[in-house]
Amino acid sequence: MSVITASIYIAASPEDVWETVMDPARLERWVTIHRRLLRADRGPAREGFQMDQQLHLRGVNIDVHWKLVECRRCELAEWEGSGPAHSRARTRYRLYPEKGGTRFDYRNEFLVPFGAFGAIVSRAIVGGMPRREATRSLARLRDYVQSRYASVD
Repeated sequence: MSVITASIYIAASPEDVWETVMDPARLERWVTIHRRLLRADRGPAREGFQMDQQLHLRGVNIDVHWKLVECRRCELAEWEGSGPAHSRARTRYRLYPEKGGTRFDYRNEFLVPFGAFGAIVSRAIVGGMPRREATRSLARLRDYVQSRYASVD
């Protein structure tokens, strides 16, 4: 299993950050490896909400099915994902009020199939890419939210 964590301060309210990260139509604005939204449930984010997303890693498009398994508005979202060849992921967003804005913590656990052999292959193919892309995605999120919403004083 590989675990990636990243954190960023965003000069906007937790509500504004939440509205952005929980809107599947806005994934293209901030997730660097997002290629397209294939399908998403209608309505606001809630436990049981599902979506299908196409991601792009190292020249390959992969489709991932996501289900929101924990959801506390403006505080916590936890997604479980399933991808090709029985791969699994768990992604968590945590939002905290901080200094008049929001601290956004991101965590992704990725489990590749085929045990130790799968982990070796995954490291060889992906390398440090997930951490770089997580950091880049959070910077894009910050820039997008701060440009869209007035800064919180």
